[in-house]
Amino acid sequence: QMSDPVAVQSSIKGWLAKDAMASVVVFLVALPLCMGVSIASGVPPTSGLITGIVGGLLVGFIAGSPFQVSGPAAGLTVLVWQLVQQHGLPMLGVIVLLAGVIQIAAGLLKLGQWFRAVSPAVIHGMLAGIGLLILTGQFHVMLDGKPIGNGIENLLAIPDALINAVSNGGAPLHALCIGLLSIAVIAVWGYAPKKLQVLPAPLVALIVSMIAAAGLKLNIKFVSVPENIWSVVQFPTLEVLKHVVDMPILVAAFSVAFIASAETLLCAGAVDQMHQGERTRYDKELTAQGVGNAVCGLFGVLPMTGVIVRSSANIEAGAKTRASAIFHGVWLLLFAAVLPFTLRFIPVSSLAAVLVFTGYKLAYPKALPKLLEYGKSEVAIATATIVVIVATDLLKGVVLGLLLSLFKLLCVFSQLDIEWEDDKVNSCTHLRLSGSATLIRLPMLAAALEQVRQGTEVHVHFQNLEYIDHACLDLLGNWEKQHEASNGKLVLEWDELSWKFHQRRSGVRSA
Repeated sequence: QMSDPVAVQSSIKGWLAKDAMASVVVFLVALPLCMGVSIASGVPPTSGLITGIVGGLLVGFIAGSPFQVSGPAAGLTVLVWQLVQQHGLPMLGVIVLLAGVIQIAAGLLKLGQWFRAVSPAVIHGMLAGIGLLILTGQFHVMLDGKPIGNGIENLLAIPDALINAVSNGGAPLHALCIGLLSIAVIAVWGYAPKKLQVLPAPLVALIVSMIAAAGLKLNIKFVSVPENIWSVVQFPTLEVLKHVVDMPILVAAFSVAFIASAETLLCAGAVDQMHQGERTRYDKELTAQGVGNAVCGLFGVLPMTGVIVRSSANIEAGAKTRASAIFHGVWLLLFAAVLPFTLRFIPVSSLAAVLVFTGYKLAYPKALPKLLEYGKSEVAIATATIVVIVATDLLKGVVLGLLLSLFKLLCVFSQLDIEWEDDKVNSCTHLRLSGSATLIRLPMLAAALEQVRQGTEVHVHFQNLEYIDHACLDLLGNWEKQHEASNGKLVLEWDELSWKFHQRRSGVRSA
């Protein structure tokens, strides 16, 4: 502890200086991503800037994870794009507002830790699926086109789009060249001197593409922004608020809330591993995200999450307190207020290329070897999640992954081993049960009992049995009656067996 006021003041100034420098780095990382995520989501590019401003100036003050930076995230891009296509831009604000309210309620109900209880296989599958959707969709935007449809349709259409661009030339080919130039800059920037790497690769790629497009006077699409960025704000009207209880809107809001919360809290856990400072308070972070999304919903702009790219840049740049995340919101606000006209010089294909590279990094199967260490079933769950996301939509893929994880959990905790010993001399059969006899393993137990010869004396040993449920108890009781009808006999301690069943039930009640 520091008792010298001068030393304390000097320390605070040192922290603020480091936070200010870190915030500039985070701002430079956030600027291209905010716009790129906006365009990929089907909303004006300034919508993402406003979300980033809210994430810094509001959520930065009240966040439960002081080093985490919030803003528009690639993880919600596909879902938001689908919602905009289905319900229109005015309804997006209502959905995000309702999602924020759900997050606030979840945080106040102390559900923050529960949102983290999602299988890593589902999370990795979700991120990889999102990466593929972003990559395949934004590839067409990189050719100054538009996404064709779902992930598979976009993927299958890529060869024809490339052939048409190369053979016909013109704007699509020029846009493709600018996009490839941007990807090349991002890929090689990691080999630049460390002093230069203070500038984030996506920002350098945008600057290079702006210079190339302007120097060559290319006739391609550029970012379109209004004179006043706040003109994109759409406050909810009574007309759209009437639909807040419609089932499709409720499902959409819960989808945004769930995915945003899971991504935020998993990101917060990763951020905690990067520093030695204050740990994340998950319920507080969840509530803060809800407040931020409620405000974004009122403005009618993109939803937010905690973002790992900006958060890791924040820590690597030397942030010491939450002031860095707050300052980055200030720089976004100043840029949007003073220099929005500069955005008009950015090629759309360059922003799309940034997201294509981001999608590639998300989709790259680097997590599969680690998942394989925990069994092939984890890889299968992740793969199934990816396939369904790409073939249908994000929500269906995540739901399938959760169901598969739950089924695996039930199977693991319902492992039943039956050791069979048939003493034909004494006409006696011994069945030794170990593990858990539950509804899922009932067919296995029934099959073992069916192999018992009629008229034999059966001894069922359950000293190693951890649990038995009501369904298996009923099976044993009914089978005993049938076996006695064939002059057989069942020997087991019903009192002890029933005690095991009731003990587990009472333990569940007391919990």
